[in-house]
Amino acid sequence: MRPGPQLSKRTKPIAKRFRKDERAAAVSGFGRTRPPEQNGSADMTTTSASHRERGWWRDETFLDDLRRHARDTPRKTAVIARRQSDGRTHRLDYERLAAMADRCASALVELGLRPGDVFAAQLTDRWELAALTLGCIRAGVVYCPLMKTYRRRELDVMLRVTEARVLVTMAEDNGDRLGELGAEFAAELPSLERVFVADGPGPEGTGEFESFFFGTAWEERHGHLLDERELGPDDPYLVLFTSGTTSDPKGVLHSQNTLYAAVRGEAETFGLDETLVMYTTALYTHYTGVVQGMLMPLALGGTMAFQDAKDPADALDFMAAHGVAFFYCAPFYLLSLIKEQRAAPRALPALTWLVSGSAPIPPYFIDETRSVFGLRLYSLWGMTENGPVTITRPDDPEDWAAHSDGSPIADMRLRIDPVSDRSGGEGVLWVKGPTQCLGYYRRDELYAADLDEDGWFDTGDLARPDGRGGIRITGRAKDMILRNANIAPVTDLESIIGRHPGVRDVAVIGLPDEHEDETICAVVAPAPAAPPVTLDELHRALDGAGMTKAYWPRRLELVESFPTTATGKIRKEELRRRYGRTGHRPG
Repeated sequence: MRPGPQLSKRTKPIAKRFRKDERAAAVSGFGRTRPPEQNGSADMTTTSASHRERGWWRDETFLDDLRRHARDTPRKTAVIARRQSDGRTHRLDYERLAAMADRCASALVELGLRPGDVFAAQLTDRWELAALTLGCIRAGVVYCPLMKTYRRRELDVMLRVTEARVLVTMAEDNGDRLGELGAEFAAELPSLERVFVADGPGPEGTGEFESFFFGTAWEERHGHLLDERELGPDDPYLVLFTSGTTSDPKGVLHSQNTLYAAVRGEAETFGLDETLVMYTTALYTHYTGVVQGMLMPLALGGTMAFQDAKDPADALDFMAAHGVAFFYCAPFYLLSLIKEQRAAPRALPALTWLVSGSAPIPPYFIDETRSVFGLRLYSLWGMTENGPVTITRPDDPEDWAAHSDGSPIADMRLRIDPVSDRSGGEGVLWVKGPTQCLGYYRRDELYAADLDEDGWFDTGDLARPDGRGGIRITGRAKDMILRNANIAPVTDLESIIGRHPGVRDVAVIGLPDEHEDETICAVVAPAPAAPPVTLDELHRALDGAGMTKAYWPRRLELVESFPTTATGKIRKEELRRRYGRTGHRPG
């Protein structure tokens, strides 16, 4: 049995403490690290040295991985990317990927971006994302990928907080004219100097993404400058926004080393090597897509495979065509994949690993996965702040993914602070270790509020020990809702809905749903003498406020009054029990 999470030393009357997982299997593709540099504060130096000593941090970068593979296996396929719009599949070998990364980096230099400046990109999943992801490292620029679902309300905050100097966006997405929105931001924000538009002509004053970044050999003009500009392994590199429970999104800041630790930890767990062909249906501007989808196969010398089509039939066809070995998706998507594969079976001889996370896995998923794909299912838990933290293992019981969210990887440490009214050791989950982010970009006070005096990070989740050295997530200590693996801005939703003249009070809750992480439900107490508010009216109010459509409630419940605590706070847990429903097995 593996050691697992420790209970808080503040637990009364007895504090039971478990040691962290100590696995350290060697994995092909992860070489020896050089001695640590001694700089920065004493605490940071000690932490850095410890992580380096154990191999979770290193003095190399993902560009070193790229250069090594371009030298040793230049013709090996590094990227397979399919676009639904034209049906074309693009392939880049390692030599070509290295060249395109240099071209992107040189384009950023041409635009006048200085080391440490922020470059933002809101694009659908496409091969150019791989070049941009690496090109920013090469140019010494902080990369801020923005999910294509974001709209004015979120984008305004994100671009203001980062003071991004260049934005790449799409002409249109789902009927929304993002190119025009980008041009509006350029006129409103002094820091945003240039906007480029992909997949169609943009408004006056914007540039064409494809031709500027890839149609000119900028490396011939600026390539000699890149070696001195490259980001180091501990430099701030990646800003990924998460909505959190407050109105303003938070930019989670990572270095290459905080990402590398997660990459190595996951690779070691499954024994992955250079034969990896990795695919996930998560967006490749999300942590999962950037780090697990692109950087993990890159570090190993494998192949990153992705497409912008998200239909389960397209996903299965893609896996069959390109020999995908490792596939990750959320449980609600796995259900649709199971149904599609049962209806029209594809031969998937290379598929070896099926991993799911972001929501609990129902027990029958285990049997369905085995029956339909002939594989066992693994579960994973993590956050944008720290990536994958726990994973179920090959030596766990066959159905363990239905009972556990796994044990810690990459020297991550877990602590559970028991809650007085919970049983079975359940409590608030805290984490600490080498995959933890550097902080929230320009929001130091928000990040500090989530840390204790010893540097442990409050995840906001409730968990209990699983009996095998891991954890089972049981709920949330913080008020948050997961929507397609993203955190919905609950406070913002309630504020907008609460301003509707037909609403006296509102509580926004998440309800279990097998077809998505959670269904967002607005529970409304109508205003006196006002006609009953409708879901369409709420949608119009949210649309007018610029709220991203993915976060609009899909369900409305009307109540005369809310259950409240003694202090008048709405008891959302009671509302979740009242309106929650159980799922059904796939047919």
